[in-house]
Amino acid sequence: METIIECKNLTHYYGARCIYTNLNFSIPKGKILGLLGKNGTGKTTLINILMGFLKPHSGKCTIFNEPSHNLSAQTKQRIGLLLEGHLQYSFMNIEQLERFYAAFYPSWRREPFYELMSKLKIAPGQRVNRMSCGQRSQVALGLILAQNADLLILDDFSMGLDPGYRRLFIDYLNQYVKAEGKTMLLTSHIIQDLENLIDDCIVLDYGKILTQLPTTELLNNFKRYRFNTPQSIEALPNEAFFNSEKNKGNIETYSFFTHEEVKYIFSKSGIQSESLMVEKLSLEDAFIGLTGKY
Repeated sequence: METIIECKNLTHYYGARCIYTNLNFSIPKGKILGLLGKNGTGKTTLINILMGFLKPHSGKCTIFNEPSHNLSAQTKQRIGLLLEGHLQYSFMNIEQLERFYAAFYPSWRREPFYELMSKLKIAPGQRVNRMSCGQRSQVALGLILAQNADLLILDDFSMGLDPGYRRLFIDYLNQYVKAEGKTMLLTSHIIQDLENLIDDCIVLDYGKILTQLPTTELLNNFKRYRFNTPQSIEALPNEAFFNSEKNKGNIETYSFFTHEEVKYIFSKSGIQSESLMVEKLSLEDAFIGLTGKY
């Protein structure tokens, strides 16, 4: 399968602060990768490196087999980029925006743009400066789809969208990417939006990758465990569990180990856990389990 994006041993610093070390990942054609992490973990930085706006400390990134710091004009035309902020020409209306942007993209297709605008009940003559923040976001997303790019890179795409319109756009985006054979890298602060959208996910922490798995594999294998014990939380083996908390004798912890494996680890470590309960997680719960609540 053709690889669209590939990063090898990517390392980057801001001053003395490490953003990530030896980050490795690839995105095959037709797949959707979600880049998840709290604020400041390097999601937008990675997009800026991929687009050649930043030069990494070491390592290399390629898009369509070209070095990201030296993309040709032809390759840039194959990329639909939405950076956080959704900037537009606010004095134009919808029709004017569509005609203006169309002149810059040889593969422009106006149909996805107007189809999405119709679904969102945005009139062709409506001016951007008279729209809400959420409506402006919807227009920006529609313009990205109309570019008919082979690769979509969307940074915090759901900013300003209310729950109903987020769900509508995500469903539309999913159908569009699958039907057209597009490839996509995206970030979002609203994790629950991504559960039924992304094929694979990378969870970033400060300076490292916590996990890099297909989404279904993460949700099938990462579990929350709860039990009551008089023992201290320090008795839990750090290499097996994530973000353990104790409140009045009740312990909550997360692990990739199975129920039977956890029971064995507790038994071997002398931890009393007769009330051990295991729970499947949503993507948002799994994210919190990996990164912590704070």
